[in-house]
Amino acid sequence: MQLAMSSDAVILLETINFAAEKHRNQRRKDPEATPYINHPIGVARILSHEGGITDIEVLQAALLHDTVEDTDTTAEELEAVFGSTVSRIVQEVSDDKTLPKQERKRLQVEHAPHCSQQAKLVKLADKLYNLRDLNRCTPAGWTAERVQEYFLWAAQVVKGLRGTNSALEEKLQQLFSERGVKL
Repeated sequence: MQLAMSSDAVILLETINFAAEKHRNQRRKDPEATPYINHPIGVARILSHEGGITDIEVLQAALLHDTVEDTDTTAEELEAVFGSTVSRIVQEVSDDKTLPKQERKRLQVEHAPHCSQQAKLVKLADKLYNLRDLNRCTPAGWTAERVQEYFLWAAQVVKGLRGTNSALEEKLQQLFSERGVKL
């Protein structure tokens, strides 16, 4: 069932419901083990509230951005339910979990400049959410050095996303500056 004829509010609610179902048993790695769904909702809210993004497909992709990577969702399933554009954006921002972690991180840096504008927006908001989360609390099992390494790596990814959304980029620049990380 495609949602093409529905209002934006209905489309977003259906998308949130789909993501919530897919992530229902997942938790964030923070000490409180917050429900994972808070993350994609937060990424979508950063795009709309702070980035001024109203493109429904970008907001849907933000809500769904970890479904292919972290659940049993397939790109084909996303395309059948949400259409080819949303599926493509999600695929652009998804890591290949069959690869080693360091290789996935290297590829994110390498691919960032070549992503579509829509995927770059989702990546910016995702990094902003994750960096704010790291400033709020350190994930279980992470050292201060690992947090700083994440900031350094995120700055490399964000470099490749420059020129996408000045409001989000300014907020990221502020977080990097506070950590002494150069963009």
